[in-house]
Amino acid sequence: MTTIDLNSDLGEGFGAWSMGDDGAMLDLVSSANVACGFHAGDPTIMLDTCRTAAERGVAVGAHVAYRDLAGFGRRPVHVTPEELYAEVVHQLGALVATARVAGTAVTYVKPHGALYNTACSDPVQAEAVTRAVADVDPTLAVLALPGSELLLAASRHGLRAVSEVFADRAYEPDGSLVSRSTPGAVLHDAASVAARVLRMVTDGVVTAVDGSDVPVRADSVCVHGDSPDAVAMAQAIRALLTEQGVTIAAFAPAAPAAPVAPVAPVAPAAPAAP
Repeated sequence: MTTIDLNSDLGEGFGAWSMGDDGAMLDLVSSANVACGFHAGDPTIMLDTCRTAAERGVAVGAHVAYRDLAGFGRRPVHVTPEELYAEVVHQLGALVATARVAGTAVTYVKPHGALYNTACSDPVQAEAVTRAVADVDPTLAVLALPGSELLLAASRHGLRAVSEVFADRAYEPDGSLVSRSTPGAVLHDAASVAARVLRMVTDGVVTAVDGSDVPVRADSVCVHGDSPDAVAMAQAIRALLTEQGVTIAAFAPAAPAAPVAPVAPVAPAAPAAP
């Protein structure tokens, strides 16, 4: 029986601003890529997202990014390898502590946006990211495009390399993603996306923008949580895969081997007397 992970980028609000329907997505996915504060997310959102993921048995991953809140982490940022290493360590540390308090654990790392694209093609940035992951916790997995520099670097550091495909993104003939600046780069029709995912999962191929079939390896399927069609697509994907006998489950444990007791939320303090 085929088993596949379904992941989504979640916890991407900031302060009073929300992004996507995390509650609905956490009922559908098996892994949550939780924003760590550099492209989105804040301490409260991180904790709330981890607590909800723990309640619903969803695995938690660190969605590390360039320090770019204004650009939602989708703009290239020029940093030295040592700077990038330190920033990934910082983000991981924050989410590891947050997940522990929420009664779960971080089990993998998936870079976000521009960092994902750069680290998948640039061996220097891939090395900085994976060295940080290995130094923080060598049991963590790294999630990225199959055959990418990021997964090659993960393997060199002894980390588990997990290949992912994208449900809602168009592919170039070389297996890379079509740039978001190109019309048609982001897909929206739930039924066609679900059929496309089924083919990627069962046949290992996806049709590129030029009509050619591109081989892909799917250990995990990503549905972007910030898309307005995210919930409908995730529902259609889950329904079709299940109908076709594909089991949806996280590629890594949703919680550490030893149970961790969640920390109860702090009750609001009583207002001071005037």
